[in-house]
Amino acid sequence: MNRIYIFTGKGGVGKSSIAAAHAIKSATEGKKTLLVSTDMAHNLGDIFERRLGKEAENVLPNLDIYEIDPEYIMENDFSSVMKYLGNLLSEVDDYSLQDMGMMPGMEELFSLLKIADIYNNEGYERIIVDCAPTGETLALLKFPELLSWYMEKLFPIGKVGVRMLAPISKSVFKVEMPNKNAMDDIEKMYLKLVELQELLKNRDITSIRIVTTPKKMVVEETKRNYMYMNLYNFNVDGLYINRILPKDINNDFFEQWIIIQKEYITYLKESFSVLPIYEIPWYDEELKGEENIRRIVEDALSGNEVFEMKIITERESFKQIEGGYQLDVFLPCADKSSIDLYQATTDIVIKTGNFKRNIPLPNILRNYVVARAKFDDGKLSILFEKGSASHDE
Repeated sequence: MNRIYIFTGKGGVGKSSIAAAHAIKSATEGKKTLLVSTDMAHNLGDIFERRLGKEAENVLPNLDIYEIDPEYIMENDFSSVMKYLGNLLSEVDDYSLQDMGMMPGMEELFSLLKIADIYNNEGYERIIVDCAPTGETLALLKFPELLSWYMEKLFPIGKVGVRMLAPISKSVFKVEMPNKNAMDDIEKMYLKLVELQELLKNRDITSIRIVTTPKKMVVEETKRNYMYMNLYNFNVDGLYINRILPKDINNDFFEQWIIIQKEYITYLKESFSVLPIYEIPWYDEELKGEENIRRIVEDALSGNEVFEMKIITERESFKQIEGGYQLDVFLPCADKSSIDLYQATTDIVIKTGNFKRNIPLPNILRNYVVARAKFDDGKLSILFEKGSASHDE
């Protein structure tokens, strides 16, 4: 089965170098590999010392690299939808097709759709994704679910609404309604979003790998990153501790840093004991060029197990229990006091920190309400009963 590995982490922790090292190792093993960047501040070309264009380029036997340009993808791969949206916005305000990239989430969405198309159609055995820093990666990965949630609520009445409003929309509202072709494209996009969600959340296909460094602020963000990834149902199956100073550096200036790093390395290993953990040393020169990137392969990725897919936490699940139903959601590293939830008409909404997620309820639970919720050992369990008053534990 072909695989996708997504590398994320706080800005500046070395995601690109570590992703590149995996790509080189994969290609060396004879696997047809694509290393792709979704970070708008691309640096794969810098790492491989190549000037890259708008399409994937071969750099080594079995290895292609690709810096995604979302605007180019929107204009060339999804032109019909973009044309309609551009026309619609130009009627409402002073927008053009080129302005669409400014809409929140649009660039992230089309980057992911492109990766899905590559996975389905271009025969790469391993796709290794170098993502933007943590916050942007979370926006990237959650956007398909969020957009498809809205489309699912609105689309069933969409075609009826178009038929009713089309004759008067132009004259009364000065807004052009989508034609049949555009509606068909929007419907196709919705189906693509559903397919994309399942691809990213398929634990047999997609892995999230978190890169960190042994510093206090980075460690705390790493914990939040891990928790948010699980909130949105992604499988994190690897942690990379980068830039570890050598113990025998023999420099008084670094002695205190080595002590501090040791403390945070221990803390990371305790906090993420369920994950495979890889330690990457600090290098005294910039990691550019194939030869330097291979140093990471030799020093930290020599074992074959680095490409094994491991299921660490389960996907959210509904199950029938005595007296009702129970929803289990895994939130490792979460602070109980920061978790909030409430039941909307057809969804359970879970909020933690700066993020929230709407989880649609199965039809069988439409007449049930939340009776209580319990958070224990990284798992949030929500019990549904008929006619019960809700309370927390």
